[in-house]
Amino acid sequence: MTDEAPIRPEARSPRGFADRRGRDLTAERRIVARVSEVYERWGFEALETPAFEYADALGKFLPDADRPNEGVFALQDDAGSDEPGEWMALRYDHTAPLARFAAQNWETLPKPFRRYAYGPVWRNEKPGPGRFREFWQCDADTVGSDRPEADAEIIAMGCEGLRAAGLGGGQSVIRVSNRKLFDGLFDAGGVTDSVQRLTALRAVDKYDRLGLEGVRALLGEGRLDESGDYTKGARLPAAVIGAVEAFLVSAETPGLS
Repeated sequence: MTDEAPIRPEARSPRGFADRRGRDLTAERRIVARVSEVYERWGFEALETPAFEYADALGKFLPDADRPNEGVFALQDDAGSDEPGEWMALRYDHTAPLARFAAQNWETLPKPFRRYAYGPVWRNEKPGPGRFREFWQCDADTVGSDRPEADAEIIAMGCEGLRAAGLGGGQSVIRVSNRKLFDGLFDAGGVTDSVQRLTALRAVDKYDRLGLEGVRALLGEGRLDESGDYTKGARLPAAVIGAVEAFLVSAETPGLS
């Protein structure tokens, strides 16, 4: 017998993770089924990859190679031995697994390889309103073609997919960009460091959420958010920051986008 009180853990969900019930699951399955029909009608093949990938397959998304657990959920695979194993991480999108799969099976894949994928992805980031650490993505990509027709096909198929999901005219916007545009800005400004470039691109991706002022801070020294968390910036030269800002503003201006 013991006088210690029994442990009664509090029933709570981890931050950034959500329980979902019948109505939401039914709607999600219906949307995925309808969009998948579009992808297959366009000749894209379904591909399912594991939830985990080895950390080196995730590339420069991971800032710390010795313990890559910033931004992703990672663990070390002991492989059943006494030696330290390789780091594995839950996928943060479906693109990195596609790149690994294509490289691993390149000799036997049709060219171009056109695939679609859907399923949960995980990001070890601070959750917020409408921002979760586990969420679903539905992707379609073409590998092995640099022709503009391949890009045009993805855009046209995306439009049809949105209609199949139930969105009407005027309820969605597809924005088209090209990383080569930003690479040109970086080249012109003498920014050659790959990590610096990637940090800047991540800052640009937050434009809709943070606005020009927030992106400007992340392109520079960094940004302190409302909760007090500090995000390091890309530390670009002032001239390059100005060029990126001008590009973002022009893309939002009617007649220039």
